[in-house]
Amino acid sequence: MPGQASFDITPEKEASKLQFLRRQFFGAPPAVSRRDVDLKGKTAIVTGASGGIGLECSRQLLSLGLSRLILAVRNETKGEIARKALTNATDLEPSQSIEVWKLDYASYESIMAFVQRVEGLSPRVDVAILNAGINRSSFNLNPKTGHEEDLQTNYLSTMLLVLLLLRVFERATHTTNPSQLSPGRIVVVSSDTAAWAKFHEKTKEPLLPAFDDKGAKWDGFNRYATTKLLGQLFITELAKRVPPALAVVNCASPGLCYGSDLGRELGLGAAVFIRVFGRSSSVGARTLVHAATQLDDSYHGQYVEDCKLRPSVRDINSR
Repeated sequence: MPGQASFDITPEKEASKLQFLRRQFFGAPPAVSRRDVDLKGKTAIVTGASGGIGLECSRQLLSLGLSRLILAVRNETKGEIARKALTNATDLEPSQSIEVWKLDYASYESIMAFVQRVEGLSPRVDVAILNAGINRSSFNLNPKTGHEEDLQTNYLSTMLLVLLLLRVFERATHTTNPSQLSPGRIVVVSSDTAAWAKFHEKTKEPLLPAFDDKGAKWDGFNRYATTKLLGQLFITELAKRVPPALAVVNCASPGLCYGSDLGRELGLGAAVFIRVFGRSSSVGARTLVHAATQLDDSYHGQYVEDCKLRPSVRDINSR
């Protein structure tokens, strides 16, 4: 296990609104270049890749020489449009390829089918950036699982995919010469809003049904923040049980970005706020690509913003 992380900022300051604004306007992370890392021969998955941050992560990975890119999308038509846009805008090398694979977080069957395809990759997938997420303006239950949709997509389905990908990495160690394998990389896209979550449900037993209560007052911002909080807590505990030699797993925040579909349901006011205070998707994607390609095992189970180690909700709540 990596040692105890140390930070150049207190958890309280990290969670402040002023610090959020400072990051948004003055915290642009540096871009990763091919001088920093060469991904030739590597395979990467990006979920939610048909637009916004996911599409930009895909473009940046290709610029690093990535050999095989899998665009994991719910809507395959949009995925094909994204694939063509990447192909037309990027000077692809002969060894580079882009594929569109179906992945619907609303369906456990779709997630299982997707991972079965991943298991067939040779020698294996190397990098996964799990970017797909939603922020509903109203309460909705997933008709297939019975869970509230923000919770389903941002937490339950995302963490299921993390666990299944770890199983893929583990199986690869039995079929491939270990000397030929470097640790896998899984980046779960998180948010600094996790530090602001009220998490009223934490006192409920059992916990999950409390999120699915139709009669509870709906607060879309708080629900989104709470799902990101749960994700950080899950990855923290997961890192205690999964060695970084198998896969380095962490949470990374791109910051508030415009050009993303995440806030598409939140109305005009939210759209204006995002455009005024947001950063571009290309800037936001830098932290995710950096986390997927540059961070060593000391970042296993940690939270990253602007390419720097930052206190997570675990650190904030422990004070």
